[in-house]
Amino acid sequence: MSIDIEQIVARILAELRQEGMTPTAAESSSAASVIKRDGGELVIDLADPTEDGPRHAMGVDNPYDADALRNLMATTSARLGVGRAGPRPKTGTALLFQADHGVTQDAIYGVVSEEVRDHFNLFTVTSKVADRAEFLLRPDLGRLLSDESKKVIAERCTKSPDVQLCVVDGLSAAAIDNNLRDIYPVIEQGLKSAGLSVGTPFFIENGRVGIMNDINSIVKAKVIVLLIGERPGLGIADAMSAYMGYDPQPGKSDADRDLICMITTHGGTNPLEAGAYIVEFIKRMINYSASGVKLREVAGD
Repeated sequence: MSIDIEQIVARILAELRQEGMTPTAAESSSAASVIKRDGGELVIDLADPTEDGPRHAMGVDNPYDADALRNLMATTSARLGVGRAGPRPKTGTALLFQADHGVTQDAIYGVVSEEVRDHFNLFTVTSKVADRAEFLLRPDLGRLLSDESKKVIAERCTKSPDVQLCVVDGLSAAAIDNNLRDIYPVIEQGLKSAGLSVGTPFFIENGRVGIMNDINSIVKAKVIVLLIGERPGLGIADAMSAYMGYDPQPGKSDADRDLICMITTHGGTNPLEAGAYIVEFIKRMINYSASGVKLREVAGD
């Protein structure tokens, strides 16, 4: 016996409407759940859960203190007040989670656009990672330049500058695509105004933070700055970090570095503001010939 899935779906939706659990097409002008026929095909329209309305809507039915819950939800991007359908999340909550998860996957597996690289005349080198899958499994290889990349950097980069700027995809290509155009010119102009020389910038594919040690063993800069994509979250997937180190060399660790994180226009530090702050940090590093824990010790912080 053949089963018409479309008829079953239509029958279930009709029963739900009779029980007042789902809107009719006439009630769904705001793009809530709609089922209709279009040229003989079944079409289901759902509200976009990523829009501000659905994303910030209170999902708790008849809350004890609606104002208090609304105020609490406004203080964080965490998924508060989403409600539930029995022991399960509501459909809108589940769809939003899946949509946000999809954005994080795009950020992690995405590729920084050629347009952005060309805009800043960035040539590309790679770490010792073979592909993106290995990059996620072998952070240690992402901290080392490939042998060919070492040769390219040695041939193309100015040696012994005050500052060497590097752009790294890290764990979010979106962080570079969305923020580099704003932050890079601020850093470049700020360093020029401070009278600091800047080395030849380049892009590193599949790189981790520790790769700055390998880079500086070649270019011999006073300060290395990595603009790198952060690990994406379910709320924000395009945040950038700026890792900075004074004279980084093989063997140095995070204790020898400084960091400005969460650089994004989506609830973090604005890229323009972060660029100015990075310049001030660099000037301070050069002034004290230190970074990380040592900078705090000598500067008395």
